[in-house]
Amino acid sequence: MTDLNEIMKQARLMQEQFQKAQEELANLIVSGESGAGLVKVDMNGQHDVVKVQLNDSLLAEEKEVIEDLFAAAVNDAVRKLEDKKKESLGGMAGNFNMPEGFKFPF
Repeated sequence: MTDLNEIMKQARLMQEQFQKAQEELANLIVSGESGAGLVKVDMNGQHDVVKVQLNDSLLAEEKEVIEDLFAAAVNDAVRKLEDKKKESLGGMAGNFNMPEGFKFPF
């Protein structure tokens, strides 16, 4: 039988690493784009858009085209951010040796 103190130690360590990963992800910047780079959007780990770049050639387009390309670029950034979060947080639990059948969180 695994020592309860060891399980609690592992859980605390996991919580600390999870918190650190969340802080790092909050500071992460991902770039989404659409229209073969005509629209670029930078988004931070809290899903805030921090920068938008529009190619000058778009200014001649209809408003609806620009809106669609902007939405697609934001969606691209969101998908990339979610992938990074899964990559960063998803593998974390595998680093800990919990007893067989142990359910986390408690």
